[in-house]
Amino acid sequence: MTALSELQRLRASRGGSARKRDNKAAFLFLLPWFAGLLLITAGPIVMSFGLGFTDYNLIEAPQFNGLDNFERMLTDERLHHALGVTFTYVLVSVPLQLACALGLALLLDRGLRGMSFYRSAFYLPSLLGSSVAIAVLWRQIFGAEGMVNQVLDLIGVQGRGWISDPDTALSTLVVLNVWTFGAPMVIFLAGLRQIPVMYYEAASVDGAPRWMQFRKITLPLLSPIIFFNLVLQIIHAFQSFTQAFVVSGGSGGPSDSTLFYTLYLYQRGFNNFDMGYASALAWLLLVIIGAFTAVNFWAAKHWVFYDD
Repeated sequence: MTALSELQRLRASRGGSARKRDNKAAFLFLLPWFAGLLLITAGPIVMSFGLGFTDYNLIEAPQFNGLDNFERMLTDERLHHALGVTFTYVLVSVPLQLACALGLALLLDRGLRGMSFYRSAFYLPSLLGSSVAIAVLWRQIFGAEGMVNQVLDLIGVQGRGWISDPDTALSTLVVLNVWTFGAPMVIFLAGLRQIPVMYYEAASVDGAPRWMQFRKITLPLLSPIIFFNLVLQIIHAFQSFTQAFVVSGGSGGPSDSTLFYTLYLYQRGFNNFDMGYASALAWLLLVIIGAFTAVNFWAAKHWVFYDD
C-alpha cells in the first residue's frame, strides 16, 4: 500500500512538472500578444483618458484643466452638428444595409448555381469599402463629371455635383455604406442555413403563404443573427472615418454636410493640435457607442428569440 502511494506521488509530481513546463511555454508564446495589448492598446487608452483632462497641443507638456474640455462640448456648435450628421448616417445607413444584406441572403439561400462566386462577389465590397481606393473611386463616380452624371446624360437628365452639393453629399456616403453589405450578408446566410426545413414544410402544408412564413418563421428564428449584425454595424458606422475624410478632402464636405464625429475629432487633434479636447471627444464617442449598445441589449429581450 505504501509503495502504491509513493508511485502515485511520483506520477503526480512528474505531471505537475510537465504542466509547469507547458505553462511556461504558453506564456512565452503569448508574451508578444500581451506586450502589444499593453503598449499598443491598453496604454494609449489609459493615456487618452488622462489627456482628456488636460490642455495639450502635442508640443508643450500637458496642463491639467479639470473638466474644461467636457464643458466646452456643451457650447461647441460644430460638435453638435457633427453629432447630428453622424446620427443621421447611422440611423439611415445601418437599417438599409441590413435590409439589403438579408434580401440577398434570402435570394442566395435558394440554392443558385455558382453560389460560391456570388457569395465572394457580394462579400468583396465589405473588404474594400473602408479603403482609401474605394473612397477615391466614389469621388469619381459621384463627381460632377462622374459615371452617375454620364449615365443621366444618356437619358437626358441634368446631373449635379453629388458630392459638392450639401443636400446629397451625405447620401453618397450612405450609399457607400449600404454597398458594403457583404459581411452581414454572409452571416445572415449562415443563419438561414441553420433554420430547420421542417418548419417551412409544416407551414406549406397548412397553406401559409411565403410572406407569412418569412414573418412567422424566418424572422423569429433569425432574430439572434439580426441582433448580432445590428450591434456590430452600429459600432462600425459610428467609427466610420476614411470615407468621409477622402470624399470630402478632410474638410467635412460642403457646409459640413459630411462632418462625421470621427472626422471632427481628427481635425481637433491633428489640424488644430488640440489633443486634450480630442481625447475627451474620443471618450464621449465611447460613451455614445456604449449607450447605443446597452439600449440594443435592453430592447433585445422584446424581439430576439432563442431556442431555449
